[in-house]
Amino acid sequence: MHVLFVEPAFPKTQREHVRALHAVGARVTGIGERSPEALDPELRSWLDGYEQVRSVVDEAALEAAVRRVQARGWVDRLETTVEAHVLPVAHVRERCAIPGTSVRTAFLCRDKAAMKHALREAGVPCAASTGASDGASIREFARRVGYPVIVKPLAAAGAAGAMRADDDAQLEAAIAQHGVDRGQAVAVEEFIDGHEGFWDTVSIGGHVLHEFVCHYYPNVLEAMRTRWISPQIVCTNRVELDSYRELRELGRKVLGVLGIETSATHMEWFFGAKGLKFSEIGCRPPGVGVWDLYSAANEIDLYSEWAKAVVHGRSDARLSRRYACGMIALRPDRDGRIVRYDGLEAMRQRYGSAIVKEYFPPPGTATQGVENGYHANAWLVLRHPDYDTLRGMLDDVGRTVKVRAQG
Repeated sequence: MHVLFVEPAFPKTQREHVRALHAVGARVTGIGERSPEALDPELRSWLDGYEQVRSVVDEAALEAAVRRVQARGWVDRLETTVEAHVLPVAHVRERCAIPGTSVRTAFLCRDKAAMKHALREAGVPCAASTGASDGASIREFARRVGYPVIVKPLAAAGAAGAMRADDDAQLEAAIAQHGVDRGQAVAVEEFIDGHEGFWDTVSIGGHVLHEFVCHYYPNVLEAMRTRWISPQIVCTNRVELDSYRELRELGRKVLGVLGIETSATHMEWFFGAKGLKFSEIGCRPPGVGVWDLYSAANEIDLYSEWAKAVVHGRSDARLSRRYACGMIALRPDRDGRIVRYDGLEAMRQRYGSAIVKEYFPPPGTATQGVENGYHANAWLVLRHPDYDTLRGMLDDVGRTVKVRAQG
């Protein structure tokens, strides 16, 4: 099988998909923005060909690259795993008659307002929402639904660009920040108060092959706005218990309504006083190395299992569910440059055998803003057979390991 893979070099997790496709026997041609010479030798060794384009979201350039490859031989799949690339790739895939995620599905997974309209029509419980490109519509929505509301880009991933408005003044600030009165379209949603998490899959032909559940502590919007918090993403190994049945059934209904077939998926959800609510879904893996959590928790190489699904239409791995696995982000106490870590060596002595992966930038490294996400600065991944024990370990790390910076 010949697979075209879009943007093999960036972000860095992309190379794992290329590695896995090569390992399961596919011929892999990369299409990316970097020059062939900029690819490292290992990545080049996994590629059978490479096409450079000025932008992978420039559909004309992407289509020309695909047709150049097709002129040299048969192409079976055109794959992407980056949110911003999903819809352009679907358009090119359709024009070049290559099987895969449809334009309809890609559009519904990118446009949050259209996504929720389709799911609400099918009876999937969602927060009230609308798409708007003028301030008057947003003000009317807030008046009708009530505060708080969330204003965010139609096609953003996760909490990127999301602004919460608790009153008229904050709503006007969000309208101005997003350029709505200049015609910029946004999604506006009812704020759902509750616990937030996500349900991820690798699916084949609409059938869920592997599924995973993670929890956010605290919810993403708070985590990405508050410096003192050391936020966690924790993968549970209790997915098959009855307490997750409703979530698993909800997720499968969403896949069916949106027509998601052979793909990785990433679905956000809330659970609170109003019950379980769908938030959004993408036809791609989660970010910040969450597949590494799943692999460590279940003693598999999930990238290889995804590649088997794409190339062979199957996966022969059995998830062990032996471990819960979690990541904690550790923020510098101020902007500037990192000068030292307090409590790091003591933590390593306590939890050495449980540490899966860690990243502590060396002193002198410039800090990044907390809004840049879970991998912006220092972070640590731990695993343990008991979910509650793991949560206690991660809480302890957050209390005792401090990143000191100098402005």
